Amino acid sequence: MKLLVLGAGGIGGYFGGRLAQAGVDTTFLVRPKRRAQIAADGLVIESPLGHARIEAKTVVAEELGPGYDLVLFTCKAYDLDSAMDAIAPAMSGGCTVLPMLNGLAHLDRLDGRFGAANVMGGTCQINVGLAPDGRVVHMEPLNRILFGERDRSKSARAKALAGALAATTIDWAWSEDILQDMWEKFTFLAALAATTCVFRGNIAEIMAAPDGKAIVSRCFEANVAVAKAEGHPPGERILQWAVERLTRPGPQSASMLRDMEAGKPVEADHIVGHMLSLARKHGIDDMVLAMAYNHLKTYEARRAANRLP
Repeated sequence: MKLLVLGAGGIGGYFGGRLAQAGVDTTFLVRPKRRAQIAADGLVIESPLGHARIEAKTVVAEELGPGYDLVLFTCKAYDLDSAMDAIAPAMSGGCTVLPMLNGLAHLDRLDGRFGAANVMGGTCQINVGLAPDGRVVHMEPLNRILFGERDRSKSARAKALAGALAATTIDWAWSEDILQDMWEKFTFLAALAATTCVFRGNIAEIMAAPDGKAIVSRCFEANVAVAKAEGHPPGERILQWAVERLTRPGPQSASMLRDMEAGKPVEADHIVGHMLSLARKHGIDDMVLAMAYNHLKTYEARRAANRLP
């Protein structure tokens, strides 16, 4: 399998790097500055599962053409349009997109651009970021990819991807119901993002507040109700895992909070806003989501007024 990875940031750099490290034919679509950085220093991964310095293959936009089997699509939702434009030259000849975005709203837009038959379902669970000097910093052992066909078929391309991942140290699974897995992550993540952003703190700090646990629980319960109304009730195992992650005092927070604290763009509409719209569609209590979404939109307005990049 010949893979193209969109970007070499946290998620793309980690998973793509592990694939390249294992000998899978992997190329990273990057900007010129990142290409120069990788050429000089290699693709550097720092992880509790083992550090690596990989001589990664890169390509810039003007060089990109067909010939790839699969694109590992790892952009942020606010860059979706430009990211689709970036990979378009590689999409001829039966290439498949495997999105690793948070949430679900991107699926319709990818289907509209490339055709539903060329878009697999996928999600990942990882706490990773890109340091200013280009290091991919993996912060805890969790590094899971789930993928599968949205119609639950056992396709040749999914089998080929499974073979590629089997050569790596990545924790992966070929899902029998990838949409269910994506919904379960969305249900958890929308609560984590909403509460850590609205309180501007991690879970330990929120749990130390007088009503922190009750508010986080209320938000997650609303999201679970939305998932049930949409036909994807979370399983008991994921419910137990999510409740523990959301209420056990610890340093965990959403990457959206880290983006806010750094003055960066946020996925307000794609995660919290999308869950809020679904809650209102079904008449589900949405007060915590509404407060968080309006907090994020206020942040976006102030950021725009200050003309931050």
